[in-house]
Amino acid sequence: MLAFPSFATPLAKSALRWIGPRAGISSILLVGLAALASMASAERRVEGIAAQVGNDIVLISEVMEMAGPVEERMRQGGASQAEIARVRKDALERLIETRLLSSVVERLELEADREEVDAAIAAIAEDNGLTIEQLLSSIASHGLSVEEYRSKIRGEIERSKVVNTMVRSRIQIDEEEIQALYDEEFGKQRSGGKEFYLRHIVVMGEGPKASSNEEACAIVGDARARVASGEIEFTKIAQQITDVNPQQGGDLGWMHEEDLASWMSENIRELTPGELSPVIEMPFGCNLLQLVDQRAFARIEYEQAKVRLQSIVFQRKTELEYSKWLEVLRAQTYIERKAEFGG
Repeated sequence: MLAFPSFATPLAKSALRWIGPRAGISSILLVGLAALASMASAERRVEGIAAQVGNDIVLISEVMEMAGPVEERMRQGGASQAEIARVRKDALERLIETRLLSSVVERLELEADREEVDAAIAAIAEDNGLTIEQLLSSIASHGLSVEEYRSKIRGEIERSKVVNTMVRSRIQIDEEEIQALYDEEFGKQRSGGKEFYLRHIVVMGEGPKASSNEEACAIVGDARARVASGEIEFTKIAQQITDVNPQQGGDLGWMHEEDLASWMSENIRELTPGELSPVIEMPFGCNLLQLVDQRAFARIEYEQAKVRLQSIVFQRKTELEYSKWLEVLRAQTYIERKAEFGG
């Protein structure tokens, strides 16, 4: 699967995933919709030319729209004018890249047709468990029109085609590179023992939700009773009260028994999957563990990991080759940046 360079937008990465296997498309704009909507609805406060790229131009208003959401947050955080200027400069460079890629798309006839855009949108909806109508309704609720959304999808598909055409053929992967990554990721893995899938709630004794261990333990005890009675799921209450990892619902994932703290091992030893630990008071606050599942640890051998590691190596080399190719394209194209953007 071909991955877009790490400095590209979340939309670019998601649309590029659509060009390859269907897996991964779900991230395409449901995570970044608010930022795109802000860009789409930003007031075109300033008009003029920010840069010339070959025979094309980038407008100052386009730079302001792209930089707007980040700039607003930075101003609220007290950022200096120099920091704001860097944000605008970065936005201009992304727009220059867009113009460069557009010229390649036109020259190589890599335009995305309506059917490709329709298929991408259908895949996005399916992977997010939505109908197309529900997806488009969600987009509209964030202030982005259907045509604006389709235009962005089209642009990212075309970028993906350029990367596939101009970069992918240059990439070769040696067995030694895959082996080196295997050694890096799995060289120190355990040889046996057990793994436990855990969820964890912790309320700090002197934290945002409690002023003492006694208060923290009362909160955790109430949560335990509600989960045990079936009133609420562990992950839901964890999102509400835990001071660590609330976004993941307290999910710790699989952990080897040798990596567990002693207080954790002691409190899950007698549990069966699905059961809760007692409320565990520690000097820093109060805890609750849920044992989701357990299994014997099985080493991941090279052949098992090879396909995934090969994909990672490929993605890394794609990013590197794309950067090199883009720099050559920049050098071959007349680009003039206006003074306020570092020209």
